[in-house]
Amino acid sequence: MTRFVLPFVLVLASGVGAHAAPAHAHARSCKPKPRQVRFATFNVSLNRFNAGDLVAELSSPDSAQAQTIAEIIQRVDADVILLNEFDFDDQQEAIDAFRHHYLEVSQNGQDPVDYPYVFVAPSNTGVPSGFDLDNDGATDGPGDAFGFGFFPGQYGMVVLSKHRILHRHVRTFQNFRWQDMPGALLPDDPSTPEPHDWYSPEELDVVRLSSKSHWDVPVRTPRGVVHVLASHPTPPVFDGPEDRNGTRNHDEIRFWADYVDFYNSRYIYDDCGRRGGLRPGARFVIMGDLNADPNDGDSTGNPASLLLDNPYVNVELTPTALGGVDATDRQGGANLDHLGDPAEDTADFADGAPGNLRVDYVLPSWNLPIVDAAVFWPTSDDPQFPLVGDFPFPSSDHRAVYVDVELRRRR
Repeated sequence: MTRFVLPFVLVLASGVGAHAAPAHAHARSCKPKPRQVRFATFNVSLNRFNAGDLVAELSSPDSAQAQTIAEIIQRVDADVILLNEFDFDDQQEAIDAFRHHYLEVSQNGQDPVDYPYVFVAPSNTGVPSGFDLDNDGATDGPGDAFGFGFFPGQYGMVVLSKHRILHRHVRTFQNFRWQDMPGALLPDDPSTPEPHDWYSPEELDVVRLSSKSHWDVPVRTPRGVVHVLASHPTPPVFDGPEDRNGTRNHDEIRFWADYVDFYNSRYIYDDCGRRGGLRPGARFVIMGDLNADPNDGDSTGNPASLLLDNPYVNVELTPTALGGVDATDRQGGANLDHLGDPAEDTADFADGAPGNLRVDYVLPSWNLPIVDAAVFWPTSDDPQFPLVGDFPFPSSDHRAVYVDVELRRRR
């Protein structure tokens, strides 16, 4: 594999004892310095069972869950934030209502936060494929859509920014076909001798890689452009021995590992037909709920390592929180057998299995120095703990994650 030589590389091993960040109880109240930009991701669990339900709920300021999520976002106060599991609608009504009724209104005494720039786009979730992709004998179920969902746009995502989004230069990869990735881990039907045959040739001609979508959203900061690389790969579970979700999760994450490597990205094409990935030296931040823990859980082939061990990605500082340690101590179960550092966990999953995991990531490029990083997960004795709570969660089973990077002017 050919690579160009980087001027320097900031890479540390991931795993037990590898995190360098102090174990923050929650996001700090202090704001980044002028040359710093805060990037954050948050799976907000604002998905509903029917199309239009979220718009209706957010049309008034009375949703308790939305109020709690908005307070967390106000406390984190990121410059750019990706929201996962926020249902998509064509008219952008849901996110506009969330901004107007929740983010731009003080929640529990917090300063309102204004995000004048928004990027939303369709998701593969709930979009009918016309095929029986889950092989259950029907073609109209949520598992037969291009991405699992009961209606188009369920479990969608949104990018909010205080800095201008360069909409004309945004690239989306919603339609990229899975089989067009060289060496794709296409799922195999174990009941037949043929390899990689879970999908028929006709199905492979339409099956898409992205369970939601992959977005390259350039943001113009006061010190130059940073590419926000946003996605939300499928969980690597809820399938069978064919492992169609596990293999898809792997390749959805691999997509970004290839995209940031100029020489490995030539096979990639976007929804407008433009080929290739980022140019050498481009500054980026990979963000999202990747549904993959580098040490624990049910991932196939440890796809998180494709990013955490990537020479183009800066992992000098890992976001942490004392709340993850506190949750492990209180909840026990599968958490006690985990290999990963609980301070790095970002999601509070079932204690029997898989336990709490690190699945939400904010990963800057090698040329963006990290100044600070944290997970918003207060301990159970912290006054802010009711914002995250225990199951049933008042906000989400995921925690907001942020990284502050220093932006130096491009020469």
